[in-house]
Amino acid sequence: MQYHGGQVLATMVTQAIFWGSSWGSTSFVGDKISGLDSWYTGLSGSGYAGSLDEYSDVTGARVSAQSTYAGHVIDTRKVTTDGTQVAPIVNEACSVGSIVPNGYYAVYTDVPRPANSNVCAWHSYGICSSGTSNTTIEVAFFYNLDNDFGCNGVPSSNTGHSVGLAALSNMSGHELSETRTDPFFSGWYGGDGISEEVGDKCDWIFGPSPVTFSNGSQWVIQLNWSNNANDNGKGEQNGGCIDYNITGAASAQ
Repeated sequence: MQYHGGQVLATMVTQAIFWGSSWGSTSFVGDKISGLDSWYTGLSGSGYAGSLDEYSDVTGARVSAQSTYAGHVIDTRKVTTDGTQVAPIVNEACSVGSIVPNGYYAVYTDVPRPANSNVCAWHSYGICSSGTSNTTIEVAFFYNLDNDFGCNGVPSSNTGHSVGLAALSNMSGHELSETRTDPFFSGWYGGDGISEEVGDKCDWIFGPSPVTFSNGSQWVIQLNWSNNANDNGKGEQNGGCIDYNITGAASAQ
């Protein structure tokens, strides 16, 4: 991973947005909303969030384990995008989210992944405009992964989560970690470009056990890349993919 001169997010405010008519159905919702609420609540102060603490920017900001969860919003209006464009996701976040500067808005839809797409989720950024005020926000987009065998290949565990929740929570970690270390595509990524962000370099590589969050919830989440772990021979499989059950990546030095 190389630093490209841009910003990281030392702390963040997160909010989940559940968009689509299916979110009004209890059978579709299942354990997904309550589970993701628990995921974002337990994120702050966790070893998982702290595993990014080696990444900083020129301002001196360093990614920390601290975040604030602003809860979720359910919008049962029909989704008006196939997930291939950033603007509709930013517009959705701006219209229903509790907007704060550099807030992170994870938009979970009921839209299945197109057959020709190799993307399960993605992150980006945009601007919410209100009168003369412009607020930059971070967004992430998630397809409905319930029956998506290309995106829900999370190893089975004793966490008790449905396949749909397990897939979304894993992808939530991937996108949030990349947002924190590369929010504007000018932060930390590999020499091959932004397809080599902190999560991409460890795609579908998992640790030996579920990760325990600060609220006691447990999750199976793919690993993130750590330069420190790689340099000191303390990573899993790919060399620098780090186990989150340690206290932050900096301790891998």
